[in-house]
Amino acid sequence: MPHEVQGVIARAKGEPVSVETILVPDPGPGEALVQVQACGVCHTDLHYREGGINDEFPFLLGHEAAGVVEAVGPDVSAVAAGDFVILNWRAVEGHCRACRRGEPWYCFDTHNATQKMTLADGTELSPALGIGAFAEKTLVAAGQCTKVDKRARPEAAGLLGCGVMAGFGAAVNTGEIGRGQSIAVIGCGGVGVAAIAGGRIAGATTIIAVDIDPRKLATATSMGATHTVNSAETDPVEAIRELTGGNGADVVIEAVGRPETYKQAFYARDLAGTLVQVGVPTPEMTIELPLIDLFGRGGALKSSWYGDCLPSRDFPMLIDLYLQGRFDLDAFVSETIGIGDVEAAFEKMHRGEVLRSVVLL
Repeated sequence: MPHEVQGVIARAKGEPVSVETILVPDPGPGEALVQVQACGVCHTDLHYREGGINDEFPFLLGHEAAGVVEAVGPDVSAVAAGDFVILNWRAVEGHCRACRRGEPWYCFDTHNATQKMTLADGTELSPALGIGAFAEKTLVAAGQCTKVDKRARPEAAGLLGCGVMAGFGAAVNTGEIGRGQSIAVIGCGGVGVAAIAGGRIAGATTIIAVDIDPRKLATATSMGATHTVNSAETDPVEAIRELTGGNGADVVIEAVGRPETYKQAFYARDLAGTLVQVGVPTPEMTIELPLIDLFGRGGALKSSWYGDCLPSRDFPMLIDLYLQGRFDLDAFVSETIGIGDVEAAFEKMHRGEVLRSVVLL
């Protein structure tokens, strides 16, 4: 019997979202029905609304979420009804070439629920990142549910489902920042600030935050940055070098997704340093660098997919750090809002007024 609930729908490119009645099926084999408690408003949801992902409208938006499993389908054993879970968009299947070589965080064959959620008239919905969590209930693949300690606040825990994990993982998993090293983060929105927090927890001793917005630099300082650089007022490459003994940072995180900031990150590294791109570019963007500089500076140029995380490993660990008071997930929650406030939250996000608005359901 389908469940009739309210969800946030993007019907057409660039049009304001609407709250509509949707039908959510009972879980089938390998699926889980989740009662969503909280879901963050992420830039990716806005990309869906703007047609920047694909044109498979209408979309059921929302993906950065936590909630309680209401029911599971046949053959599901990893989670059960009553479990508090964070939803993830990397349901590791375990048999692809990445998984077989022991790198499941790269799983190339992740999967979603087989059944479709629909509008009341039967129109099939495309759930954002296979999740669709701006809804009172959603249907996902059971592998998209990661059980964590139920003492965590849902509005904070859910942010690990995308942005916070992407930033933290870019620093710790992809960048492999270590004790006593230096890290610079260009772009201090939610993802960049999470990278700064990751650098602090991993033991970096010089943590440089770079942005054009003084408000974001203040937030970065509160999350662990030891130095800040306003790149609207000074050359960030020269500033980073000056703060690292004239050398450049061991790891530079590019959390903007633009050619200009990528070049800054490239030249702000120390020799043999690591550049990690976690900012998402648009398809038409290109970059040009002298080949001799790629060769001569050495090191590694990496892209970070979802913070190269393994949800089953990383989500419980980060929730434990949160409950121990060592990782302030609550600081990422700028405001809590209702399901009808997502369009206004997009505007606040665009203006840089929030790290995260979080919908409570």
